[in-house]
Amino acid sequence: MRQNPSFTLASEDGVRRLIRENPWATLVSETTNGLVASHYPVILDEDAEGIVLLSHVGRPDEQLLELGRHPLLVVIQGAHGYISPGWYDAKPAVPTWNFVVAHLHGTPEILSDADNLAVLDRLVDHFEDRMPEPRRMRGTVENAAYAERIVAGTVGFRMHVERFVAKDKMSQNRPAATVERIITELEGDGPYASAELAREMRRVHPDVP
Repeated sequence: MRQNPSFTLASEDGVRRLIRENPWATLVSETTNGLVASHYPVILDEDAEGIVLLSHVGRPDEQLLELGRHPLLVVIQGAHGYISPGWYDAKPAVPTWNFVVAHLHGTPEILSDADNLAVLDRLVDHFEDRMPEPRRMRGTVENAAYAERIVAGTVGFRMHVERFVAKDKMSQNRPAATVERIITELEGDGPYASAELAREMRRVHPDVP
């Protein structure tokens, strides 16, 4: 991904926030059979130093990806959307696309069955915690027995991110008045309204009314 100084997201904390808020990831591996991509949720190992991802893939995706044998590219896509030149001013302009994304690079470590089961527990808890009546993977004897059976169909991994490239393109190159109009349109009810993108822009531009 080509980097642009105006839109660089260089902060590890910023990338962690992006992962927490957008856990659905694209995993890309350059295998002996060419490029292979899969899609799985990821979470952070919050106890580790640096950026460390935890996840799993279903069998036989680990064979297709040749997981653990090559570096992996993990793509995290956050809020994004079309920005019309009609939201700028009367001067000639072209449309653009605002977005936040991170490309994370590392070689995954394959987990043992026991560690894989622990990661599956953490994944389920991570998403169930916000439910009114969370379902735990091993919350009952019946659930625990089921979890023990299905773990054989998955392969868990931990990936320490060795390097990342991230961009947070939120109209930082536009005047404050233009940014305010863009946010107003995104918060409206037009065809390209996006409350999620508007929130991300307000985070980048905290002084906009």
